[in-house]
Amino acid sequence: MKIAHISDTHITSEEAYKGYAYDLIANEVNTLDYDIVIHTGDVTNEGLREEYERASYELKKIQKPLIVVPGNHDARNVGYELFEKYIGPLNGVYEKGDLVIIWVDSTIPDLSDGRIGGYKFHWLKEKLEEYSHKKFKIVASHHHLVPLPDTGRERNVLFNAGDVLDLLLKHDVNLYICGHKHVPNIYKVEGLVVANAGCTSCRKTRKGDVNSYNIIKIKGDGKISVSIKRVTGDITRREFKIKKQRIFVPKKRRLLRIVQMSESNVSDRVYFRERVLKNAIKAINEKYKPDLVIHCGDLVYVGTERYYAKAYEFWEKIKPEKIIVPGHNDITYLGYDLFKEYFGEPKIVEMENFAFIPIISAQYETPIGVVGRIGQKILRKHLQEHEEKFRAVIMHHNIIPIPKSREIGFLEDGGNVLKILTEEKANLVLTGHGGNTLGIKVEETPIINAGSISWELHRNPFGNSFNLIDIYEDMIAAFEIQATWGSRKLLGIWKIKTKVPWA
Repeated sequence: MKIAHISDTHITSEEAYKGYAYDLIANEVNTLDYDIVIHTGDVTNEGLREEYERASYELKKIQKPLIVVPGNHDARNVGYELFEKYIGPLNGVYEKGDLVIIWVDSTIPDLSDGRIGGYKFHWLKEKLEEYSHKKFKIVASHHHLVPLPDTGRERNVLFNAGDVLDLLLKHDVNLYICGHKHVPNIYKVEGLVVANAGCTSCRKTRKGDVNSYNIIKIKGDGKISVSIKRVTGDITRREFKIKKQRIFVPKKRRLLRIVQMSESNVSDRVYFRERVLKNAIKAINEKYKPDLVIHCGDLVYVGTERYYAKAYEFWEKIKPEKIIVPGHNDITYLGYDLFKEYFGEPKIVEMENFAFIPIISAQYETPIGVVGRIGQKILRKHLQEHEEKFRAVIMHHNIIPIPKSREIGFLEDGGNVLKILTEEKANLVLTGHGGNTLGIKVEETPIINAGSISWELHRNPFGNSFNLIDIYEDMIAAFEIQATWGSRKLLGIWKIKTKVPWA
């Protein structure tokens, strides 16, 4: 099947709409051998009746089967009711042979943010189970799942993006397509291809880009290709061979063992589980015996000297070499200065063929983090300077949405940071925000988030925990360890590609 993926037409009588760009792409779609067209939302600019009337006319220019998903602009001014009247159903299923396309409304009336929650989430889950026998499964919605580069302040991702991403991966969805931010982008997230379309006919393009649409080819041999085609004729193409995730067995020697933790939140608050932290430290020293312990932030609950002194006592009991980056709690009040006084400035740590690169994302008095444009340049520079080593990046804020957490784009520039990490092929990224554990591979980069090791207010059904990460010459194996009882759960096993001459 060959699919034309268009998005964000923003049809209106105002200057936001570029009719000539829409006509050019519509004519091209009609001329070429597309089987179906999918429009992933923002058909109109303000959800007004006159815009829907014109949109209904413009969409009829496309002479191929057409699926249209509502966008946040379509839901403005109670436009979601007009969408059903002039365009079609807000949610639905299309099936043909071995392929199924499920589209779902992610809009929240009069907000730019999105959500697939409540009844819609259960509906999507039921449909994925109903069509689980299909070889190819595509889910289409308006809002993006993972942070996008070149989108300015990273917001408007799905509030429950972590849960939706988890659902799609568990049900072996092959492709998630969306629009929303007017940026064309393609990622492979584990076995899922995530394709964002740029804007088809809106004047608001980013970074001086032009209008575009995506060409998706689904092949019988299991390959999916996604091409970004701009109105200038330029084409960027990627092809993926979708394989079932497999469990790998290490065939080469183990090089390094890491314990990763986060959100100890040392304090005298009732929510601080001191005994749990003591038990975890004892297990780390006596049972797991790592080469390195990494704390990904929120060491203390607030930045006071009393809490830092108490945290330092715990930290000193950990025997292996240690690295810590500050979280947003750590730099509240006097914490910015106290962190340096007790633990020093985070610096790159090199261990034989490994380079551990700390990146500071925390800001004063807010859970919202940012690396910043200068920080992004420093990150890229460090990754390039240590290209011949195994490069692990350590930071506090999560980059990939976390299940059971309300995602509001905690890292403002998460899209640009993720792009740097994947472009430079970082070998491992360790984060620690969100109160839940996650292990996921984006492109060639495994990203592992630590849950809370000793804070009662977390979001992890597994309880307080820390992560155990074994790095072999050919793979990375990550496990979550329950901090109280020591039971373990597999987070992920990933093959690695590196230039490091281990011998």
